[in-house]
Amino acid sequence: MRRWKTLVAAGGFAVVMVLASMSPVGAAAVRPLDSGPTASQLLAKVGNCTTKLTKEPLQEDEDSPRNVNVCGANGAVFYQADMDVDCDGQRTDQCNENTDCCYQDDTTFHQSDGQALNAAQLPYIVMPRDSSNWDWHQNGIDGGSVAAVIYDGKVEYAVFGDTDSPNKVGEASYATAQALGIDPDPRSGGVDDGVTYIVFSNTTADPIESHDSAVTLGQQAAQNFINNN
Repeated sequence: MRRWKTLVAAGGFAVVMVLASMSPVGAAAVRPLDSGPTASQLLAKVGNCTTKLTKEPLQEDEDSPRNVNVCGANGAVFYQADMDVDCDGQRTDQCNENTDCCYQDDTTFHQSDGQALNAAQLPYIVMPRDSSNWDWHQNGIDGGSVAAVIYDGKVEYAVFGDTDSPNKVGEASYATAQALGIDPDPRSGGVDDGVTYIVFSNTTADPIESHDSAVTLGQQAAQNFINNN
């Protein structure tokens, strides 16, 4: 799996699913199967991209074709891409200079105490930083926005926590990958396709590091998304 990362100073986006309690560092957040809308219910609402929000399609990797469109819907934006594993943020046993060649000790958005996010613990997604191609602020998206990440019949709620190149999409934290049953190794993990990201407008996990908040908001927003599309 090819990984491409760019040092970013600002911008960001996130999607998260929350458990009944905070997961320990490095532990996967596992979503109860009977809580919130199912993967199939959500996927049924994102089959068609009738409203393209990106002026030009985005890439999954540096040398990939530009073939990913961010699409608009009632109350959300969505796209389908791969998943590269992001380990940026707080230094942990899972995420550090030795485990990730491209490790950075910061994230675009920070915890309520000012520290970077913890990729090994917190499910978060990485979005392209805002640009003339697509400014997610115009769609009610900002740091801490909640998203549903769907893969192989599973739904994980995450927050928008970090940004990358304005041309690149398809990346999420170690914890997000692990919760979805995807190999979270930042060097060799991730998947090449089959991941759907639905980011809900006007939602903010408070605080951003609270997975419980993200899950509660995410389940409500997901149900509204199904009811209104």
